[in-house]
Amino acid sequence: MKHAPGFLAIVNDAKSRVAETDVAGVHALQQAGEPFFLVDVREDREWAAGHLPGAIHMGRGVLERDVEAKIPAKDAKIVLYCGGGFRSALAADNLQKMGYTNVISMDGGFRAWTEAGSPIDGAT
Repeated sequence: MKHAPGFLAIVNDAKSRVAETDVAGVHALQQAGEPFFLVDVREDREWAAGHLPGAIHMGRGVLERDVEAKIPAKDAKIVLYCGGGFRSALAADNLQKMGYTNVISMDGGFRAWTEAGSPIDGAT
């Protein structure tokens, strides 16, 4: 997918401030049994087509509105993912602006997860 230059500029700006991991990093967190929130920030239709096991859904349109009710602890570890790692970086940047201190964006997103052969839930 070719993204608009303005969009890429704000994504790269956000990525300069947020921590990132990859699919292997998320698997390592899961295998270690480390507690964290796995948050899918994609659109409703994307979520319905399949998502990472154990994820909760808070799309980009409602994330900032709903996150404090669903994840009140500002120091909770939160791993965000989207389709490719761009929207999740923007979301991570905003959560940090809201005071969340342990937010990570999964680079590569759902696409990298499925390309790695990792399991998904909810696919119809």
